[in-house]
Amino acid sequence: MKKVLITAVLFLSAITAFCQDEENGTIYIKHPYIEVVNNANKDYVANNFTTTQNYYADTAKWWVSGMNDFIPIADAVKMWKGDFDKFDNINETPMGYPDFLRYKKDNAMVVQSWWTWSGKSKKTGQVIKVPMVMFDEFNADGKIAREFIYGDFSKLGTE
Repeated sequence: MKKVLITAVLFLSAITAFCQDEENGTIYIKHPYIEVVNNANKDYVANNFTTTQNYYADTAKWWVSGMNDFIPIADAVKMWKGDFDKFDNINETPMGYPDFLRYKKDNAMVVQSWWTWSGKSKKTGQVIKVPMVMFDEFNADGKIAREFIYGDFSKLGTE
């Protein structure tokens, strides 16, 4: 009986040890890096790429759904400028609110935000809307080091 009791106690102790909650970091609803992302998006919509580029590290990489690999931020800016060749009234409307996440592992710092990209095609006059989520990783200098965007942008290529 003593062996059964000791085995049960050890078993329950092991289960308890593996079921402990553990924090992976902290989520913030207000943080200066959220404002960096908001300001970068405002500058994009304003077709102000000189200022926009200041939010990114010189070595920053950018990716959007459909791309095979990340590209340098300078190449991304060229693509962004091209949006204004094909579309008028480009806008990015926030959906909900962004979060700043500071992860314990590697002290990673990420802003995740949700938007609806919209623009009126110069070719067809059709207004295109694309729900999207952005993840902006920051470096220790407070610059965006990597940005990746998920959304169905396939309609933009046909305009």
